[in-house]
Amino acid sequence: MENSQKVRPFGMRDKIGYAFGDMGCNFSFQLVTTFMQLFYLQYIGISTSHYAVIILISKLWDAINDVLIGNLVDTKRIGKKSKYMPWIMLGGILLVFTTVMIFIPVTGFPYWGKFAWCLGSYCLWSVAYTMVNVPFGSLHSVISDVPSHRQSLSTFRSIGAALPAIICMMVLPSIVYDKKTTAAGETVEVLKGETLLPVAIVLSLIAVVVFYATTKMVTERVKRNDDTANVTGAKAFFSAFKTFFTNRAMVGCTLATVASVALFNSTMSLNNMVFQYFFKDTSKIMLAMIGSYLPMVVVMIFIGKLTAKFGKKNVLVVAALASSIAGAVAMFAPIQPNGVGMILYIVFLCFLNTGNCVFQITVWAIVADCIEVSYRKTGKSEEGSLYALYSFFRKLSQGVGQAVVSIGLGAIGFVEGAEAVQPEGFGVKVKTLYMVILFIGSFLTFIFMKFVYNIGKKEELEFAAHSQELEEIQEMVLDDEQAIEIQNVNVNETGDNN
Repeated sequence: MENSQKVRPFGMRDKIGYAFGDMGCNFSFQLVTTFMQLFYLQYIGISTSHYAVIILISKLWDAINDVLIGNLVDTKRIGKKSKYMPWIMLGGILLVFTTVMIFIPVTGFPYWGKFAWCLGSYCLWSVAYTMVNVPFGSLHSVISDVPSHRQSLSTFRSIGAALPAIICMMVLPSIVYDKKTTAAGETVEVLKGETLLPVAIVLSLIAVVVFYATTKMVTERVKRNDDTANVTGAKAFFSAFKTFFTNRAMVGCTLATVASVALFNSTMSLNNMVFQYFFKDTSKIMLAMIGSYLPMVVVMIFIGKLTAKFGKKNVLVVAALASSIAGAVAMFAPIQPNGVGMILYIVFLCFLNTGNCVFQITVWAIVADCIEVSYRKTGKSEEGSLYALYSFFRKLSQGVGQAVVSIGLGAIGFVEGAEAVQPEGFGVKVKTLYMVILFIGSFLTFIFMKFVYNIGKKEELEFAAHSQELEEIQEMVLDDEQAIEIQNVNVNETGDNN
């Protein structure tokens, strides 16, 4: 029996290896989501309205490449030993080239050439990112089917994602920003766009190294008996599409993800602008990391015990509600552009980010649970296609978030271009815009997890019981096989003695 073969027990090697995978993804993802918008608006000179068009078109393209690649991962093996690892390495190598393409300083191009370059390079980057991220995300559900193992993988994945974010927020501002005095004698922070190309090259090469580490450290343990192994092409896609949208938990998780990613993770460029135009000191952007990641550190310490005692859904609902209340207060708080105001701003970020941190640490275990529900209901091994559909909505929400930021900036009077001077009062408006967006993100996450997502503690306990039964059966099979081997050895020895 294939399931009875001995494999290395789940442990720290798997957790660290899986963390490396998301670290690799986020060296590219964080750089692109944090600085691409600023690069093309402030350095290349694309208008806010045209940038919003670029994002929306590229995300429509994602609708095609996500489902195609998800189907390919499910139906086409490009390696003998693993369904997922070869795709991760292929996508990782392509991600190097496409990330570098995005940050080539095409300032000498005519305007519509700049527009085309931004659109084309971002679309190619989306394909490469999908090619690595879909198999990496699908890998979660086959490393182990034990709920506690999945939660620990989700936690370590968040740790892996945090390091690139810390680098982008704490280290890069000192490299990519410079102070400049305007004709009016005012000191402003200016983006040095030409520095982003060497940064992109270095971070992309590091990403390939950690992807390789993932392929060597992680073990796939869960073997699926697929009832539709020979279903490919459009039929396989429509089967997965139906499975996805008839899984209420998957729909609820996806809606909450759209809110969290669009209105939290994809709006960090606004935080940079708050320090650039409101506090007028980008060297302090690193302090915002306290507001963003202190809650994550605290949550990581207790999340395993909290979810085991109360269930993932209940923990998420309470955290999102608390962040919503904090966001409602933050919108009207008297934050001033001084040291005290900066401290108050960071405190509000701590409370606002608590719910989002709980969601980001837990969501990958939730997605694995949703995929598990689908497999038990249909008997179809559609991990790649289901994760691809989830990934599509996740990346669509990134585009929505960036489009919302661009439209919001246009509405409050942002002037694009490297030499542009922003209108009076712009700093206060950008701070308020950021707080409003974070509040809406928290509140929608609460609504979707409370009223749509339906895997509670009871269902999680059933998963654990089922996993324990499978382990006991496998141990019985192994014991029987070992007993037979011993009996055969004894028989052979007896025959030799005779």
